[in-house]
Amino acid sequence: MRYKYLIIGLLFALSGCEDVIDVEVPTTEARLIVNGLLRVDESQQFVPVEIRVTETNNFFEETPVTSLESAIIIYGQPNPDAPELLDNIATSSLAESAPGSGIYIPDPTFDADQRIQTSSLLPGTVFILIVEHKGRRFVARTPYSKTVPFDNLVQGDETLFDEDDTEIKITISDVEDIDNYYVFDFGFGEFLALDDQFIDGQEFEFSYFYQKDLEAGQQVEISILGADQQFFNYMDLLVEQTLNDGGVFETPAATVRGNVFDVTGLDNNLLFDNVNRPEDFPLGYFAVVEEFKQTVQIE
Repeated sequence: MRYKYLIIGLLFALSGCEDVIDVEVPTTEARLIVNGLLRVDESQQFVPVEIRVTETNNFFEETPVTSLESAIIIYGQPNPDAPELLDNIATSSLAESAPGSGIYIPDPTFDADQRIQTSSLLPGTVFILIVEHKGRRFVARTPYSKTVPFDNLVQGDETLFDEDDTEIKITISDVEDIDNYYVFDFGFGEFLALDDQFIDGQEFEFSYFYQKDLEAGQQVEISILGADQQFFNYMDLLVEQTLNDGGVFETPAATVRGNVFDVTGLDNNLLFDNVNRPEDFPLGYFAVVEEFKQTVQIE
């Protein structure tokens, strides 16, 4: 009987030892996040322009939507004598699709049509995004990056780590004598970056394994995106950082610098690679890439 009371007493004592610990997490100044991946289907008439902007937040909090004072896309061909400058310049003024959405599209209220025709995407076309946010100006520059279609895309029957893994077998044909970079979007926030260092000009087959339960009959859409070396490096680093964090478009574990620069106070928006502000930059990326996509039905 004494042992019974002793055990009960110990349980009460232990339950009374719970203390609430307040953990102080670091707070930092909010950074602008630009999600500007424009996926082009050249069989369509217009480039699907949609720029999303949010801000970083403290730990354990969602990233809040923000708004811009202005946003515009400038595009044209690099000048042969000064590639940093553009010839045959055209513009697309952007406006928020709905108040408070943080999503910017070609301004439908503008006098002239602000949508970008896919027929204007000549080889070497360069796009420049300029946005104003909270009194500061940010600029991103990117080339239009083409890609190749899938030669074959089928479900395989091999596994990697677990018997529930689902294999997808991908075949592409690389273009010879050109430095090609590819980004594969497997859905569910899963991406893969690939270059042609060892497959130049060859047909290449590889397998990707979904390490999640996919149901028979479920349809999975897979895309291949074009990329230049800078976008390839950015996505490769993001994939490496977020393998176990639920997707590359969540706030990364470590700050990954994209191609958006703070150019506030500079006298030439088109010459911004000399910005000497190593700690003052937004997050995110602006890219205009060709996309081919295909659906696989899981068996």
